Amino acid sequence: MPGFGRADDEWDLLVEAGREFLVDRARLRGLTTYTELNAALVERTGCRAFDFGRPDERAAMGHLLGLIVERDQERAPAKPPLMLSALVTYLHANDPGPGFYQLAKDLQLLPLSASKIEKDCFWARQVDRIQALHRD
Repeated sequence: MPGFGRADDEWDLLVEAGREFLVDRARLRGLTTYTELNAALVERTGCRAFDFGRPDERAAMGHLLGLIVERDQERAPAKPPLMLSALVTYLHANDPGPGFYQLAKDLQLLPLSASKIEKDCFWARQVDRIQALHRD
């Protein structure tokens, strides 16, 4: 799992802390932003922040979210699979971003030719199901 200038043990730490943070958000029936997730990861792990001014660091955050989805499916399998990364949106926007939809396509959860409406409905269903699963 090494890459993006981070060691295996750092990725493991980030994946676990990121998953816990997102599950906490789901319990609160909330969403989060990439910026807030980044700050929480620094606080919870002591690892360096992702620098969103750099394309490779934005790609690294996307990689991390994919790993979190994978780890979450290992720990709490769901049919159809849930993408915990659905809770992460852009700052000042109500959208998870293109990486979320690409991962959904890669996991065959969303058609390759999905329309904007299909993507929005898929995202909303994912958020609803994740929040319902983690409701206290």
